[in-house]
Amino acid sequence: MTRISFHQKLESLRERLLQMAGVAEQTLAFALDAHCRGELAACAKVRVNEAIINRSEREIDQLALDLLAMEQPMAGDLRFVLAAIKINSDLERVGDQSMTIALLAEELAGSQPCDFPVDIPRMAELSMAMVRKALQALTDRDAELAASVLAMDDAVDEMNRRAKTVLLECIAKDSTAARSAINLLFISRSLERIADHATNMAEDVIFWLRGADVRHGYALRVQ
Repeated sequence: MTRISFHQKLESLRERLLQMAGVAEQTLAFALDAHCRGELAACAKVRVNEAIINRSEREIDQLALDLLAMEQPMAGDLRFVLAAIKINSDLERVGDQSMTIALLAEELAGSQPCDFPVDIPRMAELSMAMVRKALQALTDRDAELAASVLAMDDAVDEMNRRAKTVLLECIAKDSTAARSAINLLFISRSLERIADHATNMAEDVIFWLRGADVRHGYALRVQ
């Protein structure tokens, strides 16, 4: 009976984490709709969802800590609980960055339109794809899919560096465009951070499923 109760609690943790993942993915989509498509009504949805994410983070952490303290899970179950705690934190950060993008989209809407030679929509597309793949890997328990997320991070990093260089040059040439350019710099940085959080989540999925620590390019087998 005790073991059945433990696995029920473990499944409850997994279900809550997947629910939060769905909300975080939706929140990012709303934020990108606001920025890339000018759908500013989506900003209100971002605010509502961020509050849900913040509340869920606390509840999921408590579930995980209760499992660690009272059930003392072993091997793969222990790895899942540890991974869940870390993924939970990264999902909350995705919510934070989505809120930042939504707020900046509102500010940009009130600025004079400027045409900068940076492809923020493409960067947003890649970052979103990384989040979706990482969460699909979590849902499907697919380590190979999680590994494919890691290979995408360099492209987003490079796009962020390029955007920073180009936008700073634009500011130097035309100070009247500074406000819009700075906002885009912050959006680019938020997208790069979202890609980092997706990478972290993918690494945690691999750790859970394979017992391998692949952070920072390492692959250490856990006994």
